[in-house]
Amino acid sequence: FISFYSACLKVRLTFVCAFRGYKKRPAQSWTVGDTKVVKPASVLSALEQNQTSSHQPSVAATVSDWQAISESRIEHLSAVCKNSSLSNLTHVSISKFVLDRIFVCDKRQILFCQTPKVGNTQWKKVLIVLNGGFPSVEEIPENLVHDHDKNGLPRLSSFSPQEITQRLNSYFKFFIVRDPFERLISAFKDKFVKNPRFEPWYKHDIAPAIIRKYRRNHRESDLAASGLHFEDFVRYLGDAEGRRRMDRQFGEHIIHWVTYAELCAPCEINYSVVGHHETLEHDAAFILRAAGIHQLVSYPAIPPGITRYNKTKVEHYFSGISKRDIRRLYARYHGDFQLFGYPTPEFLLN
Repeated sequence: FISFYSACLKVRLTFVCAFRGYKKRPAQSWTVGDTKVVKPASVLSALEQNQTSSHQPSVAATVSDWQAISESRIEHLSAVCKNSSLSNLTHVSISKFVLDRIFVCDKRQILFCQTPKVGNTQWKKVLIVLNGGFPSVEEIPENLVHDHDKNGLPRLSSFSPQEITQRLNSYFKFFIVRDPFERLISAFKDKFVKNPRFEPWYKHDIAPAIIRKYRRNHRESDLAASGLHFEDFVRYLGDAEGRRRMDRQFGEHIIHWVTYAELCAPCEINYSVVGHHETLEHDAAFILRAAGIHQLVSYPAIPPGITRYNKTKVEHYFSGISKRDIRRLYARYHGDFQLFGYPTPEFLLN
């Protein structure tokens, strides 16, 4: 899949060209622990099936094809939402936690659900421009984007119940996803290794708490200095009961690694579009067009290939982590893999 997708980009075929003549692939099954899991046909599997070469389609054909892709993603999402065996992983209530994740642009009737570590900063910039805060995304200071008291982006939770319902029923709604495990790697690097926005609580409060509980050998006097290991992070995320207790202590900082289902309630809210980070170079332009704002604002330039799935990186981070811990982690994010058609990382599980 990845090798074909790379080739597709190199010959300047659009992502959508591969979906012409799409045929649904039969369901597959695999085993996690002692449980057999059936995987619905992946929406992305069309890229594997349809490796035709052609000239770049016209703009009209591209838009039409992308609409078919978008509809396929939503149909796939809807089908998984109806799978009762996954309901504990895919269904959540539309709580204040969810409403806090959704940003509102009343001027253009748009709702955007924030899913950290998939390029949300750039989409916030788009909404800030649409709300009239700045003339272009390039002029918005980085520190303003994440200052929710000053960036002019109201959260859906700030409205009355009637206003919330009206917006959920009538506005264009979207969010972006990426491979769940690669997103966790990005969250780990951003919050516990690089920490570019200087958020000391991740290293000084959250990391020591995780190390204390999940690192087999640690020195109490050296928790903060030793730094969180990815293995510690994986054990924490895969421990259902222990994690819930710790998450109450960590508060909203957990948004960077909780599931897409917990963040955006995609089985309860009828989203218009679900974009994929791996194909954002194409999806961004189409989302702007679908929302009717493509002539008003542009998405910031994306360096070619930067959003592409990196299997080598995933293998590197998970090397040395026990299969038991990886399977527990997968059990936690199984719903996300299913909802958005991401293939099971069998190269890690088996």
